Amino acid sequence: MTPPASLTSLIRPLRLGKLWLSSNVVYSPLSGFSDYPFRQIASRFQPGLIYCEMVRMEALLKHRPSTYHLLDYHHTMRPIGAQIFGSSPQCAGSAARIIESLGFDTVDLNCGCPVNKVVRSQSGSKLLQQPKLIGDILANMAASVNIPVTVKIRAGWDLSSINSPLITSIAEQAGAQAITIHGRTRTQKYKGPANWDYIKACRSVAKKIKVFGNGDIFDAQAGIAMLQRTNCDGISVARGVIGQPWIAEEIRRKAEKQPPLHRSGFTLKQSLLQHLDEITSYYAHPAMALASLRRVANWYLKECSGAKTLRMAINHTLDIDIVRSMIEKYHWDQITYPLKSACATQLAQEAGEAKRKTLKGCIPK
Repeated sequence: MTPPASLTSLIRPLRLGKLWLSSNVVYSPLSGFSDYPFRQIASRFQPGLIYCEMVRMEALLKHRPSTYHLLDYHHTMRPIGAQIFGSSPQCAGSAARIIESLGFDTVDLNCGCPVNKVVRSQSGSKLLQQPKLIGDILANMAASVNIPVTVKIRAGWDLSSINSPLITSIAEQAGAQAITIHGRTRTQKYKGPANWDYIKACRSVAKKIKVFGNGDIFDAQAGIAMLQRTNCDGISVARGVIGQPWIAEEIRRKAEKQPPLHRSGFTLKQSLLQHLDEITSYYAHPAMALASLRRVANWYLKECSGAKTLRMAINHTLDIDIVRSMIEKYHWDQITYPLKSACATQLAQEAGEAKRKTLKGCIPK
């Protein structure tokens, strides 16, 4: 397959095995958010790859309908990825084959989820304490499928056990095509700034495996800054997609030195109504539709001045038609969309730099 034309030196097509991505900006799996309607909206802004919510290996092997339901997708979402979690190499190979049989373009192993429930099952970021086991799981997956196998990790379990460069080398030897590094440890969870130097350290040891950076990409400037500072092959946007599904488009425009598109209260109104349409088309049960809408609406509106009344109303109204009416009739001209400034991004980066200096001895060279 002939690779598509390059956009810029920073935002460019990328190859994972036999799979070509149109862009090296991908949207990470987000448990509780990356449902079918969310991906329908997000895919319109052309990330290079988008993922479903993670699913348990054993649940796939038991053919649980609710698990397969999480893996629903439409061809317009391609390339589409699935992410599995668990700790059995044998189960991982079988689960990867199921993912491939469902038509997915790639399968990812989660070694980064810090949630207690996942960690207690010896999965997610708990695997950071067993690098060899990560290699065994990935090797079984890679031997079982023809689609690219990838993995997502954190920098380490805690600041005294930063081992992401080691795991990068192990993943490469096991046959993984890409690794995504979140610049925090498991014990940090989502507190404090992500340390991008951990990503840079992984990129320095990678030979063939593609390295994606993840953590604190909440605007276009942060995405470009991560690529420049770490020399990573691509970026994986997670929480930064929630409430601004257009962030891949904004990062691409920033790389091409185009001005950001004007986003206003009316932009949010249109996106919310589109999201509501997708939600009501997909979820048959009104309660599930409302729960999905509330999750995304709170992120769309949480930093907007003048939106508190609407946000509270959406959280407490039990009729989906009333919610639609409220969104349509709200005073959107009074809402200011918080387009993040270069100053705000710079302050966040300076805070991260200060922390990196204090932790210099913990960062692998």
